[in-house]
Amino acid sequence: MSDVNQRTPCLPLHHFSVPLSATRRGARLARLLAAERLDDWGLPSDPARLVVAELAANAVLHGRVPGRSFRLTLSVRAPRTLSVEVTDARGERWPARVRVAGTESESGYGLLLVEEFADRWGVRSGPVPCKTVWAELDLGPRR
Repeated sequence: MSDVNQRTPCLPLHHFSVPLSATRRGARLARLLAAERLDDWGLPSDPARLVVAELAANAVLHGRVPGRSFRLTLSVRAPRTLSVEVTDARGERWPARVRVAGTESESGYGLLLVEEFADRWGVRSGPVPCKTVWAELDLGPRR
C-alpha cells in the first residue's frame, strides 16, 4: 500500500495575513487586529494577543528596514492549533534564544513571554531578504 495519503498537509481552518508599517503604531495595530480576528473566530485572545504584541514589537525594534513593512499572519489548523507568524525585512538578524535568568541584558525578556505562552516557537529564513518568527499555541478542546 502506498504512503501517499499518510501525510497530507493540514489546511488552515482560518487564515488572516496583513502587511503593517514597521512602526510602533503598526505593532499596536497588529495586536488589535489579532484580538479582533481571534474574537471573530470564536477563540480566546489571550495569551495569543501577548505573543503577537511581542513578535510585532521585535519586528519593529530589531527587524525594521526603512520603507519596508512587516507581515502578521494568523492561522488556525486542526486540531485547534493557532499559528502566529511575523515576517520582517531583516533576515540577517535573528532573535537570540532566551538566556538563563540573572544576566545583565536589558533586552530579550519579551521572548521569555513567547517561550512561556507558546507551545513551540522558532525562526525560519525567507522569503529573501526576510525572516519569519513563528509561534504555535495549542488551544485545547472546544468547550
